[in-house]
Amino acid sequence: MSGVRHAGAMRGVVPARWSLSGAMTRLAVVGIACWLGVAAAAQTAPTAAEWQAIQQVIAAQRAAIIAGEAEKAFSYASPGIQQQFGDAASFLAMVDAAYAALESARYVEFLEGAVIEGLVVQPLRLIDADNTVRVALYTMEKQANGEWRISSCRIAPSTVRAA
Repeated sequence: MSGVRHAGAMRGVVPARWSLSGAMTRLAVVGIACWLGVAAAAQTAPTAAEWQAIQQVIAAQRAAIIAGEAEKAFSYASPGIQQQFGDAASFLAMVDAAYAALESARYVEFLEGAVIEGLVVQPLRLIDADNTVRVALYTMEKQANGEWRISSCRIAPSTVRAA
């Protein structure tokens, strides 16, 4: 199992395959993707290279958030999210208030992504210092220039605890 042992580093994180314990996570991904209610054009499944690009965007935004680099973190958000928050400082303030698990995780691991009802969903397992497991479910938008941007993130609790 590969993952991050210290904040901000996500190089070399390899996507995990769905395991038996991941079956509950997969159900959560489907349920939360429906709950997201994000309007998006139907998309075909990303290629392996696109999944890698998606994971790089998420990793880079998380690293920027941990480093307090508001402008950089904001640059990975979709145009709709950028319009909603208006500026990088407001965006980072919201992330700090509502997404502490992204910053505090002692271990992170990408799970297998999926396209659910036209939404590209990339799950990221987060394990806190107390072994609480959460899954951050990112929905992604492919831009006209081919780049991927984050259009939403929901953090879902898990019934699984890390050992």
